[in-house]
Amino acid sequence: MTVSAKLTPHFPMSHSTASTQRTIVVIGKENTGKSQLIASLTHCAPYSSNFRGSTITCERYMGDDMMFIDTPGILYRSDTTTTRSALEQLQKGDRILLVVKATHADEDLADLLPLVDGKQGIVVMTFWDKVLPSEFTQQVIRRWQQAANLTLITVNARKLTATQRQEIQTAIEQPTAFSTQPQPISLGWRIEPHPTLLEHPRLGWLLAIALLLIPAVLTVFFANTFAAIVDPLVQGLVNPTVEALSGLPSLSKEILIGRYGLITMGPLLFVWAVPTVILYALFLGTYKASGLVERITIALHPLLCPFGLSGRDLVRIIMGFGCNVPAVISTRACSSCSRKTCTSAIAFGSACSYQFGATLGVFSAANLPYLVIPYLVYLTITTLIYTRLIAPKSARSPQNQLMIEHRTFLEVPRWSAIWRETKGSLNQFFTNAIPIFLAIALIASVLDWLGVLNGLSRLIDPTMGFFRLPPEAALPVILASVRKDGLLLFAEPNTVSLLSPVQILTGVYLAGVLLPCLVTALTIAREQSPKFALKLMLRQANAAIVFTFILAWGGYIMSG
Repeated sequence: MTVSAKLTPHFPMSHSTASTQRTIVVIGKENTGKSQLIASLTHCAPYSSNFRGSTITCERYMGDDMMFIDTPGILYRSDTTTTRSALEQLQKGDRILLVVKATHADEDLADLLPLVDGKQGIVVMTFWDKVLPSEFTQQVIRRWQQAANLTLITVNARKLTATQRQEIQTAIEQPTAFSTQPQPISLGWRIEPHPTLLEHPRLGWLLAIALLLIPAVLTVFFANTFAAIVDPLVQGLVNPTVEALSGLPSLSKEILIGRYGLITMGPLLFVWAVPTVILYALFLGTYKASGLVERITIALHPLLCPFGLSGRDLVRIIMGFGCNVPAVISTRACSSCSRKTCTSAIAFGSACSYQFGATLGVFSAANLPYLVIPYLVYLTITTLIYTRLIAPKSARSPQNQLMIEHRTFLEVPRWSAIWRETKGSLNQFFTNAIPIFLAIALIASVLDWLGVLNGLSRLIDPTMGFFRLPPEAALPVILASVRKDGLLLFAEPNTVSLLSPVQILTGVYLAGVLLPCLVTALTIAREQSPKFALKLMLRQANAAIVFTFILAWGGYIMSG
């Protein structure tokens, strides 16, 4: 499949470069170790994680006299946004560092050499540590170099030696031309990693589901244990400030220490959300760095395909349980036929860190912590039904195979890679979610001061009966549609005492899925379009109403 490049690449970091500085475009398939290789060459920490599709923009790394442009991994015969971006950057560059995996060198070279025809550069073969070193393999490499008239350097990108670094830099200074002529000789080997239980035809999907649930369960347990200890301490520190500011004019008082004031709501966000984001990022970073994410992806793909999703999409949806913003952005690595469906699934079914924390807070306040189990089960089922209904027919086709080149090698994860993933998630959380949260808190405070929120609450009070909820449930539903931590209003004693277990479950579910929070909605509008974001919100609201009605009345009949 020929992929046309239509997107302008995004460079997250800008640097001034000297006129003599050379620009090197780094090209390769997914999971070839491009980011790690460049980081080793430039002594910079890689921006992206070591898993397929983690590099989603073109990223610049500055060396001594060279600037390396790390492109997203090319998913051969795919139309992902990241692949188009990489090919566009390739068209602009003249000096290329082509990265291929030693384990599948013949395939990678056959697929990628035609893309760099007419360019100048070198070939670096990563994963050389997986090839049994011998005089024979070295001889084959030398014969290939002579026949192709190209420099080919074999490395382990994770452990690049000073000699290899110098060899690569010297070769880049004296590049040779790539040619579309048939590959001169075959290297003659293909190395596959050993299968595990995840590849078992009957047990693989069960193990994959368990591996996905374990981080969520452990994260929730430890984060909420931490929050239960820290929250009283934080409140003890905040209360004196609240009392000191109680004499402010009414509007200033509302903005700072009102129900939705910056000082009132701020500690809630940091106590409940930040520990969850950190812990989940650590778990997810471990999975990515070890290669487990790829194995899980392949194991669950057959189950997800009928719902219009792929195993690759599932990784993005799971990321949403840390923060929806980076999850939505990472859908750039999804295929065009499933990206919008994946985005919709994230908006509907990924209970982000503060939503999840608030949900558990409500269940705990009601002394019904076991409700988290039916909540997650119903959320999963309805999300799958929702995606099945909205997914295009092409995405649901059994012929829509998972676009992953090879099975991933499992490795012991390094702390640097795990911590890099954690820092990336926290960076996006603080730079994207927090500023919008502060703006929303400010707006909500002003609207509450003006009496607008109470007016809206009275307006939709009658609709609560449709879901067998009391009028008091209206305000939490409204606020949770803007900020998911508005769910915590269900935990107020005057509200929670009025609700049965089914009503608590119904109210939390409705507030959680009725609309994506404003942060997520704005991110979707930026990544796709405002029109798509509006359509998604209307469609999601309709689905949420139907599913909540079924939950409310079905639960009432079953408990009755």
